[in-house]
Amino acid sequence: MKNKMMKKRVLGIVIGAAAAAALLSGCGARPLADQIKFGVWASQNNLWDEAIFRWKKAAEAKPSSAAAHNNLAVAYERKAMFAEALQEYEIALKLDPKNESVKSNHQKCKENVQPPKAAADPKKTDEKK
Repeated sequence: MKNKMMKKRVLGIVIGAAAAAALLSGCGARPLADQIKFGVWASQNNLWDEAIFRWKKAAEAKPSSAAAHNNLAVAYERKAMFAEALQEYEIALKLDPKNESVKSNHQKCKENVQPPKAAADPKKTDEKK
């Protein structure tokens, strides 16, 4: 009886230690693709803060990922954090200057932040003369 209880206790300690090790090793260490996928899911469900969190993690895990920076910029833009969005788009462009999607997103964001100046109204110009 004592032997069985000891085996159960040891087994419990081993299982507990294994579970703790798995949890600790997994904290914040999810692979890049998982972070990006989770961010996509969050964005599709209008959970922009979660998407930002996930894409930040992805960008930190792999700073050379243009996709992570572009996605993060999109999320910032959705949260009206335009300065942060432009910064992330610029990083993505430096990493992948030929990426048409990043170029388009960056341009649209710039236009939203600083709309193009309207052409001078000829009537107003005439009034000044």
